[in-house]
Amino acid sequence: MQIAVLGFGTVGSGVVELIDRNRKTITGTVPEEIHVKYILDIREFPGNPYEDRIVHDYDIILNDPEIRIICETMGGKEPARTFTEKALQRGISVCTSNKELVAAFGPQLMATAKENHCSYLFEAAVGGGIPIIRPMNTSLTPEYITDIAGILNGTTNYIMTRMERENVSFEDALKQAQENGYAERDPSADVDGHDACRKIAILSSLMCGKTVRYEDIPCEGIRRITTADMAYARKMGMAVKLLGRSRRSEDGSSFYVRTAPFLVPADHPLHSVEDVFNAVFVHGTMVDNLMFYGRGAGKFPTASAVVSDVMEEARTLGTTIPCTWSSAETMQLSDPSQECFRHFVRVSGKDEDAVRNVFGDVTFVTAEGAPENETAFITAEMTEKCFEDAAARCAGVIGTVRLL
Repeated sequence: MQIAVLGFGTVGSGVVELIDRNRKTITGTVPEEIHVKYILDIREFPGNPYEDRIVHDYDIILNDPEIRIICETMGGKEPARTFTEKALQRGISVCTSNKELVAAFGPQLMATAKENHCSYLFEAAVGGGIPIIRPMNTSLTPEYITDIAGILNGTTNYIMTRMERENVSFEDALKQAQENGYAERDPSADVDGHDACRKIAILSSLMCGKTVRYEDIPCEGIRRITTADMAYARKMGMAVKLLGRSRRSEDGSSFYVRTAPFLVPADHPLHSVEDVFNAVFVHGTMVDNLMFYGRGAGKFPTASAVVSDVMEEARTLGTTIPCTWSSAETMQLSDPSQECFRHFVRVSGKDEDAVRNVFGDVTFVTAEGAPENETAFITAEMTEKCFEDAAARCAGVIGTVRLL
């Protein structure tokens, strides 16, 4: 069975190598041996063992009747979207690691695949090597899922682990991440929360069966998190994590999604997830709590997820693998200002009476190493609107973090 790989970067090269290295294992579970016939890239790779498969013209792949499956590992919306649509329109199944494309056009591409009796799969788009998309789309379909909370970006988790362990600033931790290859030169997609936001949009869409637009999701990053926040978190037995959070009521009347830093208590499974690892916590009304944990990025973990989709598509050629995510309707999200949280707050000065006058019943927090001339506390549970109104009346707010 001949396949093609679009993009010979970190993930694409991992796909090609993995298929060669695990050939015996793969061949034993699919109808035909899988062979990478073409690799599309704009670059040359002299001396690479796969250089004879490199092509620069997509039409060579598209017009070859032997190609049955394409792995899109290019990233970005274009030309990935155009290449994917052309393949699906010809009945060629596509699998991808491209979360940006899936979040923006996933349901439309799945509809095109269905019209042409092929499949569009995206296990690698969320959580790298962690199997989460297929369980959401198969094993958990009898469930009414009410809650998803995920550490969905390894870069930000690595940065905050360094800040917590080594008491270094965000800027220094980011520099470490860049030096170790965990963060790009322009890290904004990671540290500003956009990467995690796209991933929770995908999971939320599978959760409700409708399209959750990542543009509709409130999104905050980690630039404002400081070593003082980490000191207070340690004292409270908590950890600061950037989470993608999706929650709906059991009667379906509200559906809330947000990406933001949260204080995670020690008894929550996400608390101990450190460094570049990812994890997704899922709650269903019948199955109760589930935890999916592993490497959320990297050459071979992500490639493993891509190849698992290749194998699934190889077993089902000529048919469409169904997905619970429909393009027919966009999910209307609840007003975020009406969601309730407790908040950790830091304000300048030492006037506890002034804090109580504004926020009412609060729990004050102290921590060794925290700045001297400030007051830290945890509020009672309140709506976002009530909290914002109170914060506006309180002089000198330094920072706030929600509690999970």
